[in-house]
Parts: sequence; structure tokens; C-alpha cells
Amino acid sequence: MSTEELRKDAAELRGFVEAASRPRVKDILSLELRKLETEIINKEEAIKASGDAMETETGKPTTEGLKTKQPRSVSYIQEKNYAWDQSDKFMKIYAQLPEVQSLPTDKITCNFTSRSFRLQVNELKNKNHEWHIANLMEEIVPESSYFKVKTNSVLVMLKKKDVKTWAYVTEREKKAQDTKAPKVDDSKDPNDSLMDMLKQMYEDGDDEMKKNISKAWSDSRNKQTMI
Repeated sequence: MSTEELRKDAAELRGFVEAASRPRVKDILSLELRKLETEIINKEEAIKASGDAMETETGKPTTEGLKTKQPRSVSYIQEKNYAWDQSDKFMKIYAQLPEVQSLPTDKITCNFTSRSFRLQVNELKNKNHEWHIANLMEEIVPESSYFKVKTNSVLVMLKKKDVKTWAYVTEREKKAQDTKAPKVDDSKDPNDSLMDMLKQMYEDGDDEMKKNISKAWSDSRNKQTMI
């Protein structure tokens, strides 16, 4: 599916999130929206990387281009996926990496700036891994930020400069969502529109999505029965 189509799906789903009145339903929709947003960002980065490679291969030869390029002394696998959570004072990034706890501490480093961080894990089963997250949503305090090695993951603790809730981890994620939300059909009851959308999500969703929606429906009906 093209990036444009994914953006349209995200815009429509965002409208349903805003229209939802039930907290549990809103949480389910928000989770699916976040998954879709991550897919859009990953696809855009893959397209950009492919375009840069093609431009290099088809570009006109120049004196600079004919020079022998020196290989990087260390090659890194650029990791894109991570989980996150936050408190009032910290943004928490979970970089998942099996058996990372088996490495000596000097093989793991993390450098911070006011709006980015670069986590590097070296020589894990003869491979090097890097998470470079730039253009953070808000400023952090580099000297008060740190990381912890956990079982199969590294927890990066980003100290917030201001005590506030971040809507996203990066500005790029926010910009990916700044598309115009679809207008609600005034001729149709909002609850009917929401139910139609949930039914479609149930039919198209994976097993986990179907399980979550079924539970939400069941809980909603049980509460209505008790009233």
C-alpha cells in the first residue's frame, strides 16, 4: 500500500478517535492509530533511503565521485523500532535487543543532545546496532539523561526539560499526523458511524485486534445491562 493511502487511512482513523466517547474504545483506536503512524514513518524512510541510493548510482561522474571512499571503521545496523512510555519527568525509550545484557558495559554507549540521542550497542554476536532518534518532540536535559541495561532491552531515560506530557516522541511523528481529519457525516448518528468503523476494523484486523474489540464490546454491553 502506498504512503498516500496509509496517510488517508490514518486521517480517517484519527477522526474516529476524536469522535469516540467511550474511554476503552478510544484507547483501542489510539493503539491502532499509533501502529499505522509508525508504519507510515518506516515506509517514508525506506523510500528516502532507496531514492538516495538510486541518485548515487545514476549521478554524473565527477572528480569527487571518482575518489576512493574509505569504508567506515564500524558498521551499524540502523534500528528503527522501539517502545516508549513516560512520566512527568522522563520520556522512556525501550530498545529491544535479545541478550544485550550479556555484553560488557563498555560495549554500550548513549550520547544525548537537547533534541536527540544516539544509542549504540557494539559486538553483540558480531553485529553492531544503533538507535539514532533525532528531532525529539520536546527538549531534554542531556546531562541528566541516562540508560539502563535490562534483560533483552536497553531502557533510555530522557530527562524532560519541562514537566509536560509528550504527545509523540519526535516531531516527525507529529507532522505525519498533521493531515486534515475527515468531516463527520452530520446526517448520521456519531455512534452509528463509530460502530460501522469498529465492525470494519474487526473484519480487517488481526487476531489481537479482534480480541481487543470483542472485549470492548462485551464490557460495554455488561455495563449497560447493569445500569
